[in-house]
Amino acid sequence: MSLALTDLSRYPVVQAPMAGGASGPPLAAAVAEAGGLGFLAAGYKTADGMYQEIKQLRALTGRPFGVNLFMPQPPLADLSAVEVYRHQLAGEAAWYETPLGDPDPGGDDGYEAKVAILLEDPVPVVSFTFGCPGREVLDAFAAAGTFTVVTVTSAQEARNAQWAGAHAVCVQGVEAGGHQSTHRDDPQGGLTGTGLLTLVAEVRESVQLPLVAAGGLMRGSQIAAVLAAGADAAQLGTAFLACPESGAHPLHKQALTNPLFVTTALTRAFSGRPARGLVNRFVREHGPYAPAAYPQVHQLTSGLRKAAARTGDAQGMALWAGQGHRMARELPAGELVELLAAETDAARAAVSGRSTR
Repeated sequence: MSLALTDLSRYPVVQAPMAGGASGPPLAAAVAEAGGLGFLAAGYKTADGMYQEIKQLRALTGRPFGVNLFMPQPPLADLSAVEVYRHQLAGEAAWYETPLGDPDPGGDDGYEAKVAILLEDPVPVVSFTFGCPGREVLDAFAAAGTFTVVTVTSAQEARNAQWAGAHAVCVQGVEAGGHQSTHRDDPQGGLTGTGLLTLVAEVRESVQLPLVAAGGLMRGSQIAAVLAAGADAAQLGTAFLACPESGAHPLHKQALTNPLFVTTALTRAFSGRPARGLVNRFVREHGPYAPAAYPQVHQLTSGLRKAAARTGDAQGMALWAGQGHRMARELPAGELVELLAAETDAARAAVSGRSTR
């Protein structure tokens, strides 16, 4: 690979691929044009839907961008827990006057078809969530000239990604909004994780790959901190949710700074996988009982979440957000990238100035 992580963008700012509609072509293009690395989220889309968004993005910018893929999930050995959860959600279905979804036992998200498209018509960067591809897939992307990034939540996952041939790892701390990208969701492991700065240090000592740090980052001073800790770039998701180019629902954007939502929590309530979101009624009432069953629970609750959005009820929506959500700024994405870069430079200069006194 002649391409390096630092060649992909002017600034060490990566816009996180947020599945569900937030990270579409307008946001990715605005970030890329301003000097960051924009990302499309292919999760929950068909292979053709992903390809159409890539074409739209290419019409908006000629700068490098990335596409994120969800790794296929192993089949559930026992669907009985999903059926129990279905009965627990019966009241929600009645309240929103919408049927519960049919949990498909498969969980590949069209992975093979998406990989085939991306190898036939390569994009600059492809990242992976919920696991690590085999060496043959990563080697194929390398041969196509695509820079590959595997999202990890532990030093061991990072070592596995390095062994498989990834070009970089995205180190995701527990502070991150949305799904935790653990390579194996352990039902007995609880809703826990490692803080970003500690995790960056652990991974930095474990692999020789470039690191992208992700998790609760909202300001340039935080970007400077993770760069000082050993990261090569910082990935921000929640910070870009409030931008006008974001495809997030208006209620989701408003909730980020709404005093009604005071905290976030990791929950399986909406998808069956640990994901960080604003604590609302749905999380409080159903989080303690949701089984470790992804994507079955995601499919089960899909109609409920859409009905809640249609009726303007944020208490029934999946309001994914990182721990720094109250610091969200409603700025155009390009302005936000420039501001983050300026804040990062100022923070690094301040530290450098203090160190020379």
